[in-house]
Amino acid sequence: MSNPRIEFCGEWYDVHPDEPFYIGRDADLVIDENPFLHRRFLAVSKENDLWWLANVGTLLSATVTDDSGQVQAWLAPNARLPIVFPTLNVLFSAGSTTYDFTIHSTSDYFATSQLTSASSGETTVGPITLTTSQRLLVVALAEDILKQNSPGRGEIPASADAAARLGWTQTAFNRKLDNVCEKLDRHGVQGLRGGRGKLATNRRARLVEYAVSTRLVDADDLILLDRNADDAAESTAGLAEPPA
Repeated sequence: MSNPRIEFCGEWYDVHPDEPFYIGRDADLVIDENPFLHRRFLAVSKENDLWWLANVGTLLSATVTDDSGQVQAWLAPNARLPIVFPTLNVLFSAGSTTYDFTIHSTSDYFATSQLTSASSGETTVGPITLTTSQRLLVVALAEDILKQNSPGRGEIPASADAAARLGWTQTAFNRKLDNVCEKLDRHGVQGLRGGRGKLATNRRARLVEYAVSTRLVDADDLILLDRNADDAAESTAGLAEPPA
């Protein structure tokens, strides 16, 4: 079994079995100088003939998926998981920025089937479906990340900016955000629910991580934002026309 390689922002990093490879603000792979990011957040190491990805931080969590997006795990602090797929995608957020990188290896212990899409304006990942407006909301939040051509970083807009992008009121945006987070939480998606029945304060970041990593939305959905803007412009123009 050859050693894994990590791809981030168009650059490749080699991992060796004799010592852990750290990822963070001050590590073997320097992700960013973001003060919200741990100095050492994640580590790739070899133990008992298996390669492992471990969360060595204390606050942040990461979303990890296989290349198909069908297998997804939430890697909390002090947790670790074996690298058993040829391609492993890792997403995490620090502050308002979401980062992603890819671990490439020759591991092929498991295989997964591909995603399927519904034909009625809804996206399906397992049992989870999004309505058109819910998908618009998620795409607006994930727009910067979906525009990337390779693993790297992207900014998650504030709720007010995302609402303006969609032409929605802040109240409507927050209500729809509540609805989609509650839907995913009911389907077992971790990190969207805070304590005592409340939604998590960092739910926008976690929502984007999950949606992008599991292919709930992808770059093909970006056209929905343009269509929504065109529809809004036509509606505004129609209202502005004087009566015949």
